[in-house]
Amino acid sequence: MMKKRSISASKASLVLFLCQMISALDVPLDSKLLEELSQPPTITQQSPKDYIVDPRENIVIQCEAKGKPPPSFSWTRNGTHFDIDKDAQVTMKPNSGTLVVNIMNGGKAEAYEGVYQCTARNERGAAISNNIVIRPSRSPLWTKEKLEPNHVREGDSLVLHCRPPVGLPPPIIFWMDNAFQRLPQSERVSQGLNGDLYFSNVQPEDTREDYICYARFNHTQTIQQKQPISVKVFSMDSLNDTIAANLSDTDIYGAKPVTERQPILLTPTGSTSTKVELRGNVLLLECIAAGLPTPVIRWIKEGGELPANRTFFENFKKTLKITDVSEADSGNYKCIARNILGSAHHVISVTVKAAPYWITAPRNLVLSPGEDGTLICRANGNPKPNISWLANGVPISIAPEDPSRKVDGDTIIFSHVQERSSAVYQCNASNEYGYLLANAFVNVLAEPPRILTPANKLYQVIADSPALLDCAYFGSPKPEIEWFRGVKGSILRGSEYIFHDNGTLEIPVAQKDSTGTYTCVARNELGKIQNEVQLEVKDPTMIIKQPEYKVIQRYGQVSFECIIKHDTTLLPTIIWLKDNGELPDDERFLVGKDNLTIMNVTDKDDGTYTCIVNTTLDSVSASAVLTVVAAPPTPAIIYARPNPPFDLELTGQLERSVELSWIPGDENNSPITSFVIEYEDGLHEPGVWHYQTEVPGTQTTVQLKLSPYVNYSFRVIAVNEIGRSQPSEPSEQYLTKSANPDENPSNVQGIGSEPDNLVITWESLKGFQSNGPGLQYKVSWRQKDVDDEWTSVIVANVSKYIVSGTPTFVPYEIKVQALNDLGYAPEPSEVIGHSGEDLPMVAPGNVQVHVINSTLAKVHWDPVPLKTVRGHLQGYKVYYWKVQSLSRRSRRHVEKKILTFRGNKTFGMLPGLEPYSSYKLNVRVVNGKGEGPASPDKVFKTPEGVPSSPSFLKITNPTLDSLTLEWGLPTHPNGILTSYILKFQPINNTHELGPLVEIRIPANESSLILKNLNYSTRYKFYFNAQTSVGSGSQITEEAVTIMDEGAGKAMASRQVDIATQGWFIGLMCAVALLILILLIVCFIRRNKGGKYPVKEKEDAHADPEIQPMKEDDGTFGEYSDAEDHKPLKKGSRTPSDRTVKKEDSDDSLVDYGEGVNGQFNEDGSFIGQYSGKKEKEPAEGNESSEAPSPVNAMNSFV
Repeated sequence: MMKKRSISASKASLVLFLCQMISALDVPLDSKLLEELSQPPTITQQSPKDYIVDPRENIVIQCEAKGKPPPSFSWTRNGTHFDIDKDAQVTMKPNSGTLVVNIMNGGKAEAYEGVYQCTARNERGAAISNNIVIRPSRSPLWTKEKLEPNHVREGDSLVLHCRPPVGLPPPIIFWMDNAFQRLPQSERVSQGLNGDLYFSNVQPEDTREDYICYARFNHTQTIQQKQPISVKVFSMDSLNDTIAANLSDTDIYGAKPVTERQPILLTPTGSTSTKVELRGNVLLLECIAAGLPTPVIRWIKEGGELPANRTFFENFKKTLKITDVSEADSGNYKCIARNILGSAHHVISVTVKAAPYWITAPRNLVLSPGEDGTLICRANGNPKPNISWLANGVPISIAPEDPSRKVDGDTIIFSHVQERSSAVYQCNASNEYGYLLANAFVNVLAEPPRILTPANKLYQVIADSPALLDCAYFGSPKPEIEWFRGVKGSILRGSEYIFHDNGTLEIPVAQKDSTGTYTCVARNELGKIQNEVQLEVKDPTMIIKQPEYKVIQRYGQVSFECIIKHDTTLLPTIIWLKDNGELPDDERFLVGKDNLTIMNVTDKDDGTYTCIVNTTLDSVSASAVLTVVAAPPTPAIIYARPNPPFDLELTGQLERSVELSWIPGDENNSPITSFVIEYEDGLHEPGVWHYQTEVPGTQTTVQLKLSPYVNYSFRVIAVNEIGRSQPSEPSEQYLTKSANPDENPSNVQGIGSEPDNLVITWESLKGFQSNGPGLQYKVSWRQKDVDDEWTSVIVANVSKYIVSGTPTFVPYEIKVQALNDLGYAPEPSEVIGHSGEDLPMVAPGNVQVHVINSTLAKVHWDPVPLKTVRGHLQGYKVYYWKVQSLSRRSRRHVEKKILTFRGNKTFGMLPGLEPYSSYKLNVRVVNGKGEGPASPDKVFKTPEGVPSSPSFLKITNPTLDSLTLEWGLPTHPNGILTSYILKFQPINNTHELGPLVEIRIPANESSLILKNLNYSTRYKFYFNAQTSVGSGSQITEEAVTIMDEGAGKAMASRQVDIATQGWFIGLMCAVALLILILLIVCFIRRNKGGKYPVKEKEDAHADPEIQPMKEDDGTFGEYSDAEDHKPLKKGSRTPSDRTVKKEDSDDSLVDYGEGVNGQFNEDGSFIGQYSGKKEKEPAEGNESSEAPSPVNAMNSFV
């Protein structure tokens, strides 16, 4: 499905042509179309609604419109028809509705005051202009008045009134003196919005006789002036001098000094006032205060903040200005005037009303016969405006009826329009503050498609950038647009193209192979048309050698290189900048073809130098920094990477070889050891350089082997001990001739993905391996061992072909041969593949189970016929699961286990079974597709085994001659328990073991009190359970009877005495050293060859009995470390060497089949023999997991 990017969101507009919505007052039709297509009138230009004219000049009332046929114009004045022909002073411009009233030849502007409206009409409808109110400007003179001088005491406030004459429009007021110089203004003296001049307090320097108010009337370009106003300020000092001169020395005299006063507001008066402003206008609020010292004004908005980006303060903060006001700006604004004596404030309540403004203005509709559409007219204002409709300038209620039209408030709905439905509709939105009038036409057209984009227009873009191919179109109904590659190519589809609603085809990432002809086809029910455009994709401009960072000594010479590579059809220009500005106008700067050289470098030449390369399609740049330093006192030898080779030359060009030579660059005090030659394939991988060969540093020529159909460029890199040079400039390009492919695709395979197909895959040749254009592959196949002919197909440069309709899982001979426009590659070798597999059809039969011992069983089955496998035989899977334990008679959650036996095996071992349990199993054959059906479930049972160790052994209630033992049942009885065996023996102070005592305990007991024991004696206990098969693994524990008080003291005294003897300390150190040596020897032997023989273990332990290996059930006696027989400190518990846990059993899934973790030999025997592949695990119950160490032995020494 073609990908589209929407430009127009309104379905109601239906046919919106030429890249954009056809909006009111502007129909963006092509000039040719304007000459051919009918169009209702559209007002394009008109005079403003409130039109103030200069009474001394001609009055020009504009009204311009377009349409097809060209519209005629008429006017109304004050609501009645204005007959232009009867007024000699009024003319209408040719081909226009603009009126010219001739005032300069005897007419009077006042006679033409009024409300004018223009109508533009043709056979498709009538558009009307706004009501244009004509008023001549007025600039009356000031009325004469007698002005008395103003005598003011210093420090008092003063207001000089301007009271300008009322003009149209209102004049601009300013104050000047007799010399026409503006009077200076400040926080103390300023002009108000009404033109008056306010003094917060007067000073002696304010005395003058030429305060003159001027009114400038811009429309008539006249200035009127008021009579000069005189101000005289009496200072307190001069007044006191006058009084003193007229009084005797004995009189008390003197006027009051200047009195400071707190602020009072001169304007506005009172504590509150109101202000109404219209939305979108500028709100101006003013506060001017009197006071001494001069007050400072501050503004706040009660209950809110002043708008951040629209608030300005003027006239020394006496005027608050808020631009573009909206209803949100309504509220109370407070001005506060403050000086050191106090403050005064005034609150202005602002209400923002709104003349009507558009929410959705009606837009022109271009419809085809039978289509539907809507005109929507939505406006807002304060108060809410009234919406009314007109049709061709007449109220719609009295306009001729149109059955396709229905008015619904602010919307007109058109259904199934016809050509007679064409008209111009006017929407009027009005309230007490103004009105809006919009024209929108409905133009019903039936037109075949037209393409407005010039034929064969050429588009040029840079590779890897988007390409936009225009197809500007027109038609009614709206044409469908399709794009084709070439003149007779297939339609373009897919994610690599984007199709815009305006007809434009976008190629998001244009490549070189995108170059060519593209055809745009536009069609609707009335016809079809096509247009061709050309696309050229150019190579990008690249700077292959950029300017590099340079450090140069003062007064030296430096050069920056900027070597470029560009499309040969584009003309590049190179510009050099310094610090992003133009180069200095200095003859020391020499700009070459591909470099910039600076002679006699100075400190001011420090900076960043940028090379900018421009073409008509792209631009690239690169920069480098120049650092100027002082010359070092003594030059040092500088070892650096070599300079790049130069002057590369190709000679002896042959089809498969060429000779490259070059001149080495400066080696920079380190000899060149080798040259690396790289090549670029400008045909297949432009801009990517590959390693070609490497030659010794003494060699400057090399014979290079070439491949056919490669556009070679070479470059050379010099190498010394410091590093590699920059690459040289590329050599000239050399395009080798095309040839047949030399090789065929590799890794050819045939594997079916479905039961009825064969998927042939291969690794495609690389670009330069094609040896020529038009790389394709000839794929051939035939069924093996059947006298069939080869079936062949030639495919494009892909890597897969699917053969359908094949039998299930039959062998095929396959071969894939490369070819190009010049011929075939050598004959390829054949490979064998298979068509798709299907699930096996039958289950293995005659499944038999032979139980070997309580944890191991052997299963046999008959193989299935190979024809029923229907695929590659992978092997057999045995599913088995425990149904229940025979000793507990309780079922548990079934956890199935799976063992996989590879190949065509017919038996296998089932390890890790639980003794005395009931099991089920089944067998399934497996191929590459999956598993076949399961054989019937087979039930088998395992015999009893030896139990696990008791779950715990606790020794409590020690007395002088008794201990209490408590134990728990084995976690895994593995049969029916017959009894428990308890063995114990004393341990003396020298760690020697005493005689062993054995007691047999009934299986139903869980505790025992041992009596007649020796006081203050340590005993070691060995405890295990038995079934009819034999004894299970044992658990060990140690305990001490209570010590006699007298004996305890003597022994404690003796212990302290021994521990402090030097011979004892030396002996303990020797013992620790000996144990450390033995541990090292054991570690080395383990690393060399696994575990000790059982006999060595037996000799190394002092257990009273050694449990032999139970060969009948496949289990082994496990032996503990020698430390198990040493006395331990009180509370330590160590597993005996007879402890056998299930986790340690050699009969585990870890050591067996593939399906779990292990594997089998070809005969099904278990590979992981009983070689001691075990890890020590924490003991169960109360057993200690810590083996006794020399430290433990020392701590337990008595």
